[in-house]
Amino acid sequence: MGAMKGSSAWGNDRAAAAWQRAVRASDRAARETANAEQHERLFAETGRVFHAAMAERHRAVAERHLTTARLQESYARRVREWAKGHGGGPPATRGSRRPLFMAGVAEACGTPSAALTLVGEDLSQLAVAASDRPSRGAQDLEYVLTAGPGRDAARSRRRVSASGPPIEERWPGYGSGLAALGLSSVVALPLRAAAGCIGTLTVFDPPSALAGSGALDEVAAALTAGVLLGPDADPGLYGGADIRAAVHQAAGALSEQTGRSVGDALALIKARAFALDESPESVALSFLSGKLKFR
Repeated sequence: MGAMKGSSAWGNDRAAAAWQRAVRASDRAARETANAEQHERLFAETGRVFHAAMAERHRAVAERHLTTARLQESYARRVREWAKGHGGGPPATRGSRRPLFMAGVAEACGTPSAALTLVGEDLSQLAVAASDRPSRGAQDLEYVLTAGPGRDAARSRRRVSASGPPIEERWPGYGSGLAALGLSSVVALPLRAAAGCIGTLTVFDPPSALAGSGALDEVAAALTAGVLLGPDADPGLYGGADIRAAVHQAAGALSEQTGRSVGDALALIKARAFALDESPESVALSFLSGKLKFR
């Protein structure tokens, strides 16, 4: 009974916080809409193009806040339902996977599979959050190969998309790996901020109607402004993001052990992960625990 109460309390608290974030985002959208309407009235009265441009800008910001609110509402519903049906214990106990914020992001993109990656100045993955195993596997594959749509989108700061055989032609090894995961198309969108590109949203197998529209770009913009950098910012996506700290720690330890550069050590870990068909984190943790040796 105590475990059940603990689960319920966790779920209720997490859901309540998400609902509050949704309400605040909706309030921001309402203020932006009011500003847009004011400029639209002024444009009608004066004919000044400035007011038309400002109205359009406020409308765009309002839509971004509404998208953020919808993402928060989706997360709140998932957490609440998890708490109702969970057999007891806090988030990661009794074999029940905790609700993931990225599951709602994927839903908004019309697919089960979507991943968000935060990158450094050198485009290396610093953290990753995924909606399901295929999307996480795809991000691990891109991390190991140091090539893929997300990396290209971050570099160019533009949308990158591909489907079918052209994926393998563009990124050798990535396309075949994606197919093995049951995925056949990909759209990667940069997460643009004032300081540059902070990461990418990668969407797998989106419906063609959404893939060719601006809907995915709107989700990426909402994630950036409303979740990662906004007033309610949480780069950890409410516990759903994994920082690749273990991999970099293992690379440093392996560098010390072998006398190679950290870059070479990181390449060895990635190559072993690819050969064993395991995640880089799994290989890194096995090495750090002494279970895995590099010769």
